[in-house]
Amino acid sequence: MSAKREGCVLIPAALFIMAGLLKAQTPQAVVAFENDVEHQNLQIVQRAREILSSPAKWNRADTRVCRIQSCSLGCPTEAKTFSLYCALKKATDEVQGQFDHRGAVMQEARYLVDEIAVNRKDFQHRLEGYNNDPTTAFADIQRLFRLLEDRFRKRLAESTR
Repeated sequence: MSAKREGCVLIPAALFIMAGLLKAQTPQAVVAFENDVEHQNLQIVQRAREILSSPAKWNRADTRVCRIQSCSLGCPTEAKTFSLYCALKKATDEVQGQFDHRGAVMQEARYLVDEIAVNRKDFQHRLEGYNNDPTTAFADIQRLFRLLEDRFRKRLAESTR
């Protein structure tokens, strides 16, 4: 059989196989994946809230600069106090095993700051700015976590319908 003729047989066969694989991605599989992702996002927020469970654990003067050797993206790895950003980062590392600066939880937290922070236009970095704003109280940080949890719970409920 010539190479040209083999191609005429192989290409349709490959397309047939690919179509079968695409059918394997059932709506149920997609929904299950979305549920897993939303559940994981919810776990990240819940864990961050645990990390910042008291005012004594809150670093309200985040500089995004780490002056010790064991740091990751401005967050000391052995910290005893955490800014909003570092609590979310640590929680993401623990739940997902890796951190994405632009991950869903981080982005949703930024969107919430845009919605609720009066001085948001003054913030160079939204999470740092909100965390460090003198008008932000510990109760405000906890409220942000509750609002984040509510958003991810709502998405999880919607994706299970």
